[in-house]
Amino acid sequence: MSDGATRVIVDAATAADPVADAARELIAGLGLRPWGQVAASVYETGRLVAVAPWLTGHHQRIAFLVRSQRPDGAWGPPEGYALAPTLSATDALLAALADGRTGTELLAPVAGGLGALADMLLRADARTLPDTPALDLIVPALVDTINDRLAGLERAVADRLPRPPLPLPAGLHRDRLRAVRSAVAAGATLPPKVAHFYELLDAVPADAGPTLTAVGASPAATAAWLTAVGPAAGPAAHAFLRTLIRDGGGPVPCPAPITVFERAWVLNGLRRAGIAVNPPASLLESLTAATAGQGIATGDGLPTDADTTSVSLDALARLGHPADPASLWAYETVDGFCTWPGEDGFSVTTNAHVLDAFGQHLARHPGADARYRRAVDRLSGVLAGHQRADGAWQDRWHASPYYATACCVLALAEFGRGAAAAEAVDRAAGWVLNSQRPDGSWGRWDGTAEETAYALQVLLAVPTTVPRVDDAVARGHAYLHESATRDHRPLWYGKELYCPTVIVRAAVLAACRLATDRASGVDRSVVDCGYRATKTTT
Repeated sequence: MSDGATRVIVDAATAADPVADAARELIAGLGLRPWGQVAASVYETGRLVAVAPWLTGHHQRIAFLVRSQRPDGAWGPPEGYALAPTLSATDALLAALADGRTGTELLAPVAGGLGALADMLLRADARTLPDTPALDLIVPALVDTINDRLAGLERAVADRLPRPPLPLPAGLHRDRLRAVRSAVAAGATLPPKVAHFYELLDAVPADAGPTLTAVGASPAATAAWLTAVGPAAGPAAHAFLRTLIRDGGGPVPCPAPITVFERAWVLNGLRRAGIAVNPPASLLESLTAATAGQGIATGDGLPTDADTTSVSLDALARLGHPADPASLWAYETVDGFCTWPGEDGFSVTTNAHVLDAFGQHLARHPGADARYRRAVDRLSGVLAGHQRADGAWQDRWHASPYYATACCVLALAEFGRGAAAAEAVDRAAGWVLNSQRPDGSWGRWDGTAEETAYALQVLLAVPTTVPRVDDAVARGHAYLHESATRDHRPLWYGKELYCPTVIVRAAVLAACRLATDRASGVDRSVVDCGYRATKTTT
């Protein structure tokens, strides 16, 4: 074979990089859909049906709720994660049934929802419910609303439905809901994060006005405000909702917008895996607020937080635009770093991301203030100290331990200090290796592409040539390829579990690149995992 022929074959092989092509399409979509891409939310869609039937797409939202109902009458994921979406959907369909415009076809889904709720609420205990945001507001508010609607139904309709009053779960009370509503009524200034739940509070946001895009990054909160003040009082918010409704065909996502969150996680995840990305300057500029004041927020309508700030800083550094992470000191506590001041709980993933940001800074500035080095040492110990006995981590922002474990392992493997950090990484890899499913996947409830991607990132962060690890990686990689067309399970914590679709796709692409690079001699022209992003248009 001539040298010329050899050069043609090599050039063709290196040019064919479907993972890089898919990454470029994902990044292009970030600019085309600046509010972010999140799967439709049962909870939020139900709130729009109940509080804003005047919005376009009302009947499409009702149809979405009906077809999303599980055979057992509930909605949403397994375990206690079904409570919030089932409450919202049942209340929404009950409201639609009561207004008399839908006939009696909603009787069966409403009856199913009420039956599922009666069972869930009687068996639930406040101590074992998932730590999703404001569940102690959502549950009492919607239980009371459903009971009020049932009491007000016409006799002919009510007689065809189960009507015993729904109880609150054991140990859950109305005290906090009453206190927050009383404070709102008295004109008190509430924490900005409470705006995310305004649909429950009968409140008007302090910064409401014609230029407000979204209340608390929530379509439901935004719709509740517009219903109270009229769409003419909030043209920007009305346009925001119309766009979400158009893009979703009626149903709406939550949270939205997630502009910075989506961009930071996508760019950081792709670059960390070694995928060459060249984002437009506008995307990079949207992350630079992380360097000022107390950092940056997930999206418009939400407060700044250490998690989004640290991932934005890490992404900027990996893309060749490092910045001083001093804004993160505003979140330092005696336990580590909080997600926001006053956080009710502790997040290991937030602390892992802070370790990433500080580690990046020290790598580029070895002579930086000793405070950064002390923080890296401290966070190495904090993360190791929060590891479970089985080697995994669990976090309050994601239902799957594979996400938390990947965040902690990647941070500790790259920037952790001390024997405890190295031991924690090895133990985590052992847990991942021992929890792989027979089909090559990983997952909390069943195998998913997202969780498999995180598991592979953990295994590939630990240098080893052990045949068992190589076999596990190969089987996990094959699963990603075979599961390309499956829907992603919602796993991220919000009012209910939700799925940020582009972030998940980026995680899968990152795992594919890492696995491909590990398997020497693999032709990238045929290893694309099927994850070419769908092009979006404005």
